[in-house]
Amino acid sequence: MQMLNSHCGLDRDSRGVATLTICNAGPLNILNSTVIDAVREGLEQLASDETLRVLIIAGESGRSMIGGADIKEMATLDQASAERFITGLGNLCETVRTMPCPVIARIPGWCLGGGLEFAAACDFRVATEDAKFAMPEVRVGIPSVIHAALLPRLIGWSRTRWLLMTADTIDAPTALAWGLIDKIAVADQLDAAIESLVESLLACGPQALRSQKALLAAWHDMPLGEAVAHSVGEFGRAYLTGEPQRLMGEFLNRKR
Repeated sequence: MQMLNSHCGLDRDSRGVATLTICNAGPLNILNSTVIDAVREGLEQLASDETLRVLIIAGESGRSMIGGADIKEMATLDQASAERFITGLGNLCETVRTMPCPVIARIPGWCLGGGLEFAAACDFRVATEDAKFAMPEVRVGIPSVIHAALLPRLIGWSRTRWLLMTADTIDAPTALAWGLIDKIAVADQLDAAIESLVESLLACGPQALRSQKALLAAWHDMPLGEAVAHSVGEFGRAYLTGEPQRLMGEFLNRKR
């Protein structure tokens, strides 16, 4: 594993599939300010790599990808430092949300608070069947903020309200039924489940998939008519890449 910095390890294969592993963050992979900055910097390094096809985010700990934000640090904050801290965490989540290639969150065990916000900012979430999910902030005197705002789009307002206002923990089957995660697997099959998803993504045109991700992000903030109109240009620009000509040609040749 190549170390991008003291908290980011990187493994990459010949297909253009990379795994960024969050390292040296304790047994639950907790985000303090130092880890937040390091992981954001690691993601920023990868964002400019146009040969990257798929990025998997993992934790060094087998107990979580990200267990949450560091309560020990947060307990020492005042208003100004609290806003700096949460802005840093928000920037991290936004960096992973805007990665040009598809991003898969690999979730074993606990996924809490800031860890769940980070996972929500990824494109796909694959978890072990014993994983647990919660937004416990209100129980320690703070509201859930930043990329918790993505949750209503994933699971609806009612279920978001339940998670954020009760702080109750839900299990992986419930998270799957709610649409919070995309797939669950037994612990020793987690990587196989992720590989199945990776293979589906690799079967797509690399540039088309990046374009599709960008369109999905743009549609978030557009009325329907504007979204439809915006899509026309992206469709046309796809032909500048050569992918439609090549992939449609291969499809037609298979049919002969």
